[in-house]
This record gives sequence, C-alpha cells and structure tokens, in this order.
Amino acid sequence: MTEEAKDIFSVVMVGHVDHGKSTVIGRMMADAGGLPVGKLEQIRDLCKKTAKPFEYAFLLDALKDERSQGITIDTARCFFKTDLRRYIIIDAPGHIEFLKNMITGAARADSAFVVIDAKEGVKENSKRHGYMVGMMGIRQVSVLVNKMDLIGYDQAAYDALCKEYGDFLEKINISPLSFIPVSGVNGDNIVEPGDNMEWYKGPTALQQLDNFEAVNERVGLPFRMPLQDVYRFTEQDDDRRIFSGTVETGTAKAGDEVLFLPSGKRSRVKTIEAFNVDGKDEISAEESVGVTLDTQIYVKPGELMVKADDPAPCVGKRFRANLFWMGRNPMLKHKRYKLKLGAARTTVELVDVINTIDASELTSVKNKQQVDRHDVAECVFETVKPVAFDLVGSIPFTGRLILVDDYEIAGAGIILENVETDESILQEHVEKRELAWGRSPISQVQRMSAYGHGAKFVVVTGDDSALADETAAKLEKTLFARKFMSYYLPLTNIAKGLDSDIVNEEGLTDEHVRRLGELARIMTDSGQIFITSAASLDDYDIETLKVLNSPNEIIVVAVGDNPFNKIEPDCVLSGLDDVDARADAIVALLKDRNVIIDYQI
Repeated sequence: MTEEAKDIFSVVMVGHVDHGKSTVIGRMMADAGGLPVGKLEQIRDLCKKTAKPFEYAFLLDALKDERSQGITIDTARCFFKTDLRRYIIIDAPGHIEFLKNMITGAARADSAFVVIDAKEGVKENSKRHGYMVGMMGIRQVSVLVNKMDLIGYDQAAYDALCKEYGDFLEKINISPLSFIPVSGVNGDNIVEPGDNMEWYKGPTALQQLDNFEAVNERVGLPFRMPLQDVYRFTEQDDDRRIFSGTVETGTAKAGDEVLFLPSGKRSRVKTIEAFNVDGKDEISAEESVGVTLDTQIYVKPGELMVKADDPAPCVGKRFRANLFWMGRNPMLKHKRYKLKLGAARTTVELVDVINTIDASELTSVKNKQQVDRHDVAECVFETVKPVAFDLVGSIPFTGRLILVDDYEIAGAGIILENVETDESILQEHVEKRELAWGRSPISQVQRMSAYGHGAKFVVVTGDDSALADETAAKLEKTLFARKFMSYYLPLTNIAKGLDSDIVNEEGLTDEHVRRLGELARIMTDSGQIFITSAASLDDYDIETLKVLNSPNEIIVVAVGDNPFNKIEPDCVLSGLDDVDARADAIVALLKDRNVIIDYQI
C-alpha cells in the first residue's frame, strides 16, 4: 500500500432525519467486513434484550438517548478501511435541532454523502444540509437515494428525485459526482449491486467511497498557521520561546521569513520543534508543531503566522460574511458576540443584515433587522480590534468563523469580503457619548489652576507585568507626595469579577480595555492624573483607549523594550533598574508636556 493510500480520508453523511444515514453506514461496514469481531452479534443480542427490532443504525448510535428516540443526536465517528485506504465516516444528525452538531461533524470532511429517502423525497433539511455542505467548501458530493425498497425500486421515481435535487444543487454551484439508488435495509448497491435494480449501471456506495479523490489541496496553498500558544522553557538554561499551532495550509521550513498578523511583527524561523522528532526542517498542512525564531518578538496567541513572501491575508475589523444562525435567540444588532476565527478569539458585533436566505427555497428577504434561528444571512460584522483572515474564495480554511452567544455555538459562516471603511462602532459610540455628556460648570483651566497640573491618562505597559505595576504604583506615590490629584488603578482590578472567555495570557479581555477607557474619560474630566498599568497591551488596545478617553489625551510609557509594532510610545524606559528613576523619568515627561506646572503666576 502506498503512503497516499495509508492516509485517513474523512467522509460525512448528512440528510434529513430518519432518511437512513446511520443504517447505510452500518450496512456498509457489516457487508464490507469492517466491523470488530462480535460487534454485529452484540447489537443483535442487545435488541433482543430490549425488545427492539434490530437496525444496522444501532452499530453507530452509541448514545442511549439515540436508541430510545431513534435519531442521531451527536456526530458518530467510525473507522473503516477498504483495500484502497482508511476512512473516518462521520454520521451527522439530521434533526433540525441538532444542525450545529452536523456542522461540527462536517467541518473538516473531505467529501460528503447526502442521504435522501426515496419515499419521502427531498425535504427541507435535505436542501439545508446540501447548502451547508457547499458553504463549508466540500465539493466532492454524492447523493444516496435510500429506501428504494419502499417504492418498489421504481426507476421513474428515482429519476424524478435526481432531477429535483440536482436542479437545487446546481443553483448552489455543487455538481454531484453520482446519484446512487440504495436500500440500506436490504443492502442493494451498498457494497454489491444486488438483483433489484438492474437498470442502474453506476457505482455502489462503497465504490463511490473509493472513487473520491484524496487530494490534499491544503499543501499547495499559501502558508497559514494560527498561533495557539507560546511556550517558554526555563529549566537547564533553556530560554527558548516556542510558537505553536496547527498548520492550516501550505508549507514552511527553517530559514523562512515569517510575519505575524494582525500585529505585523516579523522574524525568521530558526528551528522546527515537534514531539519525539529530531532534526525536522519543514512543516506542512495539518501538522501540529512549534517553531523558534531568530529574533525574539512579542506576539499574542490568536495571531496568524504567514510567510512574508506569500500572498498576504486580509487584516481588518469589518467583513462581509454568509452566516448560518443556530442560536436559541435571534442575532441582533448592537449585541456583542464572541468570534472564533482560527485561533483568534475576540468580540464582534452585527453591523448590518444585507439579506436573509431561505436555504431550502433559495429565496431572499431584504431589510430584515435581525437573524432568526435557522436563517442563512449575508451580514456585515465588526470586531473590536483587527483580525487576520482569508476570503473563502481564496483560502477557505482560514475564512471560516464561529459565533458564540451565551457560551453556546450559535452561528457558523464564511467570510466573503474585507470591508474597508473609516467608520467604526467605537467611534460612533464616542460621538453619541460626547453629545450626551453633562458638562461640569468647573472648567479644565480652573481645575489646572487649583491642582497645579493638568489632566492626563498615563498607561504604563510592557512585557513584564510586575515591572509595569511597580513603576505605575511608584509614580502615584511620587505625585501624591507633591499633593497632586493622582490615582493609580491596575487594569487587573477591572478584570476581577468580570467573566469572559476571551482573554490574553495576563487574563485581560477586550471588555476590560473598554471599561478602562470609559473610566479614564471620567477621571481625566475631573482633572486628575489617572494612572494604569497593564502588560500585554497591543497597538489596537492603545488605539481603543485613546478613542475612549477623547477628547482628553493619553501618555503611553513602555517599561523595557518597546512592545508595539506601529505605535511609538511617548516614553521607553529601557535599562533603568531603579524604580525611583523610572518614576522620575515619567514625571519629567509630564513636565515636558506641560501637564505638571512648575510655577504659577
């Protein structure tokens, strides 16, 4: 057997509830000799004990709820092999209430069988599942027209069903490789042709399984590796930082220049690290690996690692996407959701619903202001900070997204366009806030004269959180000793008690940054020097704080090396080991910026 034949090929079975997906899989495994020894007899004995008629579907439906209800609730995976190769066959649920399970099961499949009951015909979920399979980028599709025994193996009925469903698939740009008439109960055309449909001359289901092409299209695409984590080793003088993740597409080798997006930071691959592997010098699609870099840079998990000389992905905050909504509550404008895009986790809002699509009828509704359960919608979304992604038409594997609402997966979609605009939800919020802001009768000039200093928001940041905290706390003490109106609040104080699962390695979230910015607006409006410390802030966090604190200003102090890629800090305190010296340097900066007044007339 060749190395290609040894690769595991994944196939998903989808279709309307009770159309016989599990039965077809069970029958295929039984007739092809793919079951463990004694498994078939075990299920038959269980059916006798529970007074249930034997069904081949029970070979897959392992959950008790599924046997009692007769439906597949979760995705069942079974391993199976033919003379050609090994398979993972995924039995996805057909009931409309479990569509999210179906999407999860089909997410990484190489091909799909759509199972349709010949007697019931094409149902709503038959079309909806076909649409979802196409939306996820699966192009190798075969249709199994099951339960032919219930219509007397009638060719005319089979032909009519093939035309009806074929016309639908054509509208969504899917060209099925075959329509195969089968009987899961009797075994016709599952593994062997049988004697009941001599009019059919095409492949059996098993033959079609082997006819699916094992083409790894991921390898030939540009290199993309979502960064899942950064590991640091300190024992035995090991100072490596290993940047780890699973390669989605393409290849890379030691010596390649790489770029991390959206931060824009660059370095070069020094070594490739993998468990129990020595001397690995190249990585390729679907490998879980780590790399070390020539120059140590600070990047956060969630960034997208690409090769510098490959076509670049999109980076932006607004994008247009097709979305299938499965949430219990409708998706609404101005409500915050959690976005999962590759390894990135961030907050996203619905900006606009362009139209909603009935996936079964392919009709659209304009001017709808929300997306209801089981709607397919074309929408515009905006994230709180830029994310890196590819359009599904160029690299589908890094153009797929998941939306989470109230800790549950509520939506899945594909990105169609990067929407470039000067508008943002944050700026719109600040404009509305400032229009409604109640003005104090005491002016900033009066406060400055009374306090002996102006208002300012001072952000102390850097790679070392302890160093940033120490510096900011000392700055407050120095200013307080001079009787200045100053207040120090670590960003971690805001984090305490605020529940969120979108966090960086310091436990901070986008919501923490937003709340800090709103608080800074109040504190600086009162004329105080408001000080905060937070490690792991990036360019976009600083931009968010600047916008939220406006019209008042912000001073950014980097303790240690400059952690930013685009922003130039107002002050970089590098090489100063003494905390008093660092605090004095910031006080000098405040004097230089005329925040602190050395004399009064």
